[in-house]
Amino acid sequence: MSVSNITVFMPSVLTLIGIPGLETVQCWIGIPFCIMYLIAMIGNSLLLIIIRSERSLHEPMYIFVGMLGVTDIVLGTSIVPKMLGIFWFHVPEIYFDSCLLQMGLIHTFQCIESGILLAMALDRYVAICHPLRHAAIFTHRLVSQIAAVVTLRDALLVAPSLVLIKCRFQFYHTTIVSHCYCEHMAIVKMAAENVRVNKIYGLFVAFTVAGFDLIFITLSYIQIFITVFRLPQKEARLKAFNTCIAHICVFLQFYILAFFSFFTHRFGAHVPPYIHILFSSLYLLVPPFFNPLVYGAKTKQIRIHLIKMLYS
Repeated sequence: MSVSNITVFMPSVLTLIGIPGLETVQCWIGIPFCIMYLIAMIGNSLLLIIIRSERSLHEPMYIFVGMLGVTDIVLGTSIVPKMLGIFWFHVPEIYFDSCLLQMGLIHTFQCIESGILLAMALDRYVAICHPLRHAAIFTHRLVSQIAAVVTLRDALLVAPSLVLIKCRFQFYHTTIVSHCYCEHMAIVKMAAENVRVNKIYGLFVAFTVAGFDLIFITLSYIQIFITVFRLPQKEARLKAFNTCIAHICVFLQFYILAFFSFFTHRFGAHVPPYIHILFSSLYLLVPPFFNPLVYGAKTKQIRIHLIKMLYS
């Protein structure tokens, strides 16, 4: 193993530089990021309050929406406060272990969000394609089991990436992280040792989670569309399709941003770093901001209870 002459042995503190190339305007970039974060926190909190307080919403679909809200709150809170500390208050330092913790939370809850989207797609598949069996299949016990399995799956998949960084790397080229949050590849690229195992494992986790979830989500919606278009009445088709439109919007924006961020980071050698970092940050910020707006606008039951709550 060869280690360059300029290395740092097991740094205790790292420095997040923010968005390389846009340091002079980071304070302005922080404003829309802060607004999106506040809207995400308020919107998801309102969703959780409504779903918890209204017994008529204690159904699998709304429980999954609530789980998505919790995931979005954790994701946003994992990155935005530190990001704004860098942009506005010039506090770029972060302890190495805290950086690993932030990385673990971000990637774990990204994977959990993907798993919840899969569960929601399966719920809609059963509700539309097998409506008479929906209540018997999607019981509260099954929903709890799905939540436990998704959380356990993603925690077990992400944990080895933290262990590989902590245990394999002792020497680093630098203590400066060229990012505005602790992202797996940004930390791996700092190491002065062989990083091939870490890169391979990162790709394995990405393709295992996104590949598995995306395939089954796509198959579910294909079957849903086939069933919907076979319905004899136009009103029935519109009603069935309307119950899925919010999920489709959330699903599309999540995976489009995810794949753009993933491929530009690994294969976009000619893409400026600030473009990748902006999109990877938006990938984490847009779903928490976007999801409560979509479900509040497109889900009639949630919209009715939200209006009632605001008027009261």
